[in-house]
Amino acid sequence: MATANQRGQHARERVTGTGAEAGDLQALAVQMRRMNGEINRLVQSFAGTHGLHATDVQALAAILDAREPMTPGRLREHLGLTSGAVTACVDRLERAGHVRRVRESTDRRVVHLHYVPDARAAARTYFRPLADAAAAARARFDDDELAIVLRFLAAMNEELGLVRSDDR
Repeated sequence: MATANQRGQHARERVTGTGAEAGDLQALAVQMRRMNGEINRLVQSFAGTHGLHATDVQALAAILDAREPMTPGRLREHLGLTSGAVTACVDRLERAGHVRRVRESTDRRVVHLHYVPDARAAARTYFRPLADAAAAARARFDDDELAIVLRFLAAMNEELGLVRSDDR
């Protein structure tokens, strides 16, 4: 299995290559940066409207997307922050009414972070244009094409997770 650095070197070789492969990779990179910029614009606007930091919105997304109840420790790992920074983030989110801390009933030392239902509804309303854009884009593809797109996005997230966890 190649290390993240080796994969990065192979990717750089493909980007600097000639022909369709290099062009396709560059076009893909441009489109991904554009999409990231548009999503960041929405995130920054939501954060500003709610008196939050962009990292706070990332924390909200992590809490929302978690398959099991999120803990401050797992949130720290996910965001790559110090424990003090996560505490400050969760404090801001709690004060703003977006999350609540709940102690585990069997082990009172364990704290779970829950997205407050009213705050979830407000976020859903705010990000409705993003959901509508995704639905409109989805309508342009058949199920087989969407399965490929989903596989690609999952693979990208997996690769980016490896890069993030690399000691740099």
